[in-house]
Amino acid sequence: MHNKRNNKETITYLQGLRPFGSSFPKGVKNILKRSGYNYSEIISKWNILLKKQISNFSYPKSIKMSKGGEKATLIVAVQRGNEIEIEYSKKEIIDKLNSYFGYQFIDKIKLESFNSGNKTKNKNKFFKDSDIFEKKIDKIQNNEIKNSLYKLLNAIKND
Repeated sequence: MHNKRNNKETITYLQGLRPFGSSFPKGVKNILKRSGYNYSEIISKWNILLKKQISNFSYPKSIKMSKGGEKATLIVAVQRGNEIEIEYSKKEIIDKLNSYFGYQFIDKIKLESFNSGNKTKNKNKFFKDSDIFEKKIDKIQNNEIKNSLYKLLNAIKND
């Protein structure tokens, strides 16, 4: 380790191998410290771990860690009208997620409801903007990119 003094500031340089965690940006380090990996695993495995009855109208919104960092509260967004099914199956969800991780990670589940009508409003807005996108795509000179973007636009319209 070398020290370098410059205008009353001391900078420490490490030679040789550094820990892998030191190469991450500060924001990524904070997420990983707060069990961000576990949250990404829950999101990716939500449909696999839970019944289709539950996963079709709900999704994990966030995780709040306790002060000790041992227990977590999972916040689940539920489509309005289906809150009762999730409420009755909270224990089952907690058990399945904790058995997946192999330790007691999720302590509680909180529910937040959302209207399913919001998605259709956003879709209508997209259809209004699709003409603008088509005009911009027409200006592209590369035919391969132009065709790919048209296919993407049609796929989004059909969903």
